[in-house]
Amino acid sequence: MKLAGNWKLQWFEPGTRAPLEIASPDFTDYFWLDAKVPGDVHSTLVRKKVIDDPFVGHNDMKCRWVEDKEWWYRTRFAWDGEPEDDEAVELLFEGLDTFATVYLNGLELGRTENMLVEHAFDVTGLLRQGENVLAVRFDPVHLPVKDKEKSYWCGFEKDRIWVRKAAMNFGWDWGPRLATVGIWKDVHLRKWKKARISSVFPRTAAVRDGKAVVEVDAEIARRPGVEEPLTLEISLTGDGRSVSGCAVLTADGRSLSSAHLPEQKARVVFEVDRPKLWWTHDLGEPYLYRLAVALKDAEGRVLDRAEHDFGIREIVLEERHESGENLFCFRLNGVRLFAKGANWIPVHSFIGAAEDGRYVKLLELARDAGMNMLRVWAGGIYEKDIFYRECDRLGLLVWQDFMFANALYPDYNRSFMANVRDEAVKAIRRLRKYTCLALWCGNNEIDWLYEREKTAGRITTPLYGRKIWHELIPELLHELDPARIYRPSTPYGGSDHNAEDVGNRHNWQVWHGNVEPRKFGEPALQNISVEGVSFKNYKKDRTRFSNEFGMHASSNRHTLERYIPEGEFYWQSEEMAYRNKDIFHEKGMLLMEGYTGVPRDLDQYIRYSMLTQAEGLKYGIEHYRRRKPFTAGALIWQLNDCWPGTSWSLIDYGLLPKASYYYARKFFAPVAASIDHDPGKPLAVWLVNDLQEAVEDELVLEVVTFEGRVVRTEAVAVSVGPNEARKLAEYAEEELLGGAAPDAVAVRLRSHGGRFPDNVYYLRDFKDLRFPPAQLSVERSAERRTITVTADRLARFVMLDIPQEEVVCSDNFFDLFPGESRTIELRHLSGGEIRIEAIAVSAINGEAEAGG
Repeated sequence: MKLAGNWKLQWFEPGTRAPLEIASPDFTDYFWLDAKVPGDVHSTLVRKKVIDDPFVGHNDMKCRWVEDKEWWYRTRFAWDGEPEDDEAVELLFEGLDTFATVYLNGLELGRTENMLVEHAFDVTGLLRQGENVLAVRFDPVHLPVKDKEKSYWCGFEKDRIWVRKAAMNFGWDWGPRLATVGIWKDVHLRKWKKARISSVFPRTAAVRDGKAVVEVDAEIARRPGVEEPLTLEISLTGDGRSVSGCAVLTADGRSLSSAHLPEQKARVVFEVDRPKLWWTHDLGEPYLYRLAVALKDAEGRVLDRAEHDFGIREIVLEERHESGENLFCFRLNGVRLFAKGANWIPVHSFIGAAEDGRYVKLLELARDAGMNMLRVWAGGIYEKDIFYRECDRLGLLVWQDFMFANALYPDYNRSFMANVRDEAVKAIRRLRKYTCLALWCGNNEIDWLYEREKTAGRITTPLYGRKIWHELIPELLHELDPARIYRPSTPYGGSDHNAEDVGNRHNWQVWHGNVEPRKFGEPALQNISVEGVSFKNYKKDRTRFSNEFGMHASSNRHTLERYIPEGEFYWQSEEMAYRNKDIFHEKGMLLMEGYTGVPRDLDQYIRYSMLTQAEGLKYGIEHYRRRKPFTAGALIWQLNDCWPGTSWSLIDYGLLPKASYYYARKFFAPVAASIDHDPGKPLAVWLVNDLQEAVEDELVLEVVTFEGRVVRTEAVAVSVGPNEARKLAEYAEEELLGGAAPDAVAVRLRSHGGRFPDNVYYLRDFKDLRFPPAQLSVERSAERRTITVTADRLARFVMLDIPQEEVVCSDNFFDLFPGESRTIELRHLSGGEIRIEAIAVSAINGEAEAGG
């Protein structure tokens, strides 16, 4: 029974009213605010117009008072009778944010102090026939930790050291401080008789000789005094077939595990002949079987059921190449995988109010961009189930962090560690059933940054928290998810935790100007200059796996304009600067200065920052992909935004992709042609093939002036084996130019057989190119939802500027060669109308004809 309706919300000054008075069934809540559950306080106050939208201007500062109040939720619900003797009723909160006390019919049931996991209360015998009153009190997040030690290292707000809550709620370098509070996930009454299924854990034990061995562990909770034997019936159905098995659980088989789980465990093993394997979408079909579990009593009556999808697949982390060189390469079903993807942050600052549809849209956009892996970053949440279900369905692997980010944590405190232990157990047991889950990681950047900061003398304490990710979590995983890959931290390994020759790496030389490489004990230096932050530094990186790297770009004009107060939407206004939560804003300016030149106005900033991000990511990822398998992953920081800001994201808060997203569709393509070139040096032409079959094709290289004169055409035979990167040809720059100026030509790679997308290169940085003015002609069809663009000269970075949310193009931010046309198809992610006529079309060096 879901308790989703009739919720009321009100605030009080902390400690001014007796809790049992407000929790009493007789307390009058008639004039309280109507609230949505799941949801949060801020979203309710915005909906009721008690506070202004925190995303507009500086309104997030104006609503900081919300954090200082005591908040109460109340609801009334009907219950239809008393439970039988062998029947139990539990009250389950999937998410309480954060310091909550729960009351039923005026009785205090207990307290919680962890936003990140579920909380259950036994209410057997406490429910009344007819109306019942449930109340939840939330204390201000700072009060329970106000007397705690917080003098040691922590990035951003130090309260979060002690608070098991999404760290990004306290502010990060891409989002504002908005410390949420409320019932952020579903609330249920769960009635069960004799026994129930508490966890189901399927996994692929082996795939060999055309057969798969699937093990299914089920954990059963019994009511006290229930001694009869129980039967588990488990079936796996799919591909037109079904296999089944059963296990009998006797009362004397009950055990208490070292994880303090008072459940009985049973295992059923299946052998599946000729299984359909689950693949990432770029390598095959993410095929899912249906797993069904039924728990029956001695008379054959069904006590409980559980069903979910399950994919048969094997995944290992390969850390040594047959040549002896180090690797960090995921091998899926025996195939070396190049991990292409991005980092995932919470989809909204108000996570509880975020609808499932937002998850589906973002994940489908990730799939459509050719991504095959997402990393759930450690400063957010263990994501909602919709995230993992969709990743299973879409064929997206998940790198899963535990929620410890950029701080020391009090592992010396017994109460804190008990809370963390409970969190880790619950997170593992909830998520281990998902096929997409490839790797667990203990924390984000703590081991790496601790050593840097300690070397610099800015940290003098021990590595508080080490017991969590080096002892507790591995101990729990050994028992609860023993076969899954685990890394204690990211980055981690080598003579510096961010070394390029061992483990995985975060490349923050680009953007942050970190001077690399360094070794343990050496000073950590930064070079914040045009050269120091340049994306050209990616080419120096010989990392095994890069799972954080990127650079800022503006959000789309429509997304920014909606949230910046009137009169403040101009270049370098205070409100525009407030959209950027990173420190040293000059880094973005230096990056643009080196590639596009410094923007003069808002229009140039939007275009130049997007162009620099897109070209920079293309430069880095093509370099990484050409190194496969010795570099085996590129996860961009970051896919999405939680608010309408300026950040590293590929898709802005309004679900409008930036230029880098459209570039990603090409640089993440399973088969991709690229050029490795420095000014004045030879051009090396490469083809990367991530498929399991060979690619035979003809690559056509064209050198074309900006006015349209073809300087040179080369045809190159392509024969590249499965899962291979190969250099196809090399040309001297002077030879290809044939007397043309290097700052006045474009080089295009095309596939004669349509095996890979076109790729366009320029032989000099954008700021050094001499583009002539281009004239664009535009034809629109509202009926077909298309826009066709034609250019008389080369049009650089043709942009469809879309004045509404959730509209995606078949292509955008593209280059159009002289005399060529391109028809762009548009779609609305929610199926809504698209205002075709309102879309402005232009290029950096050209505008559309009047009326176009």
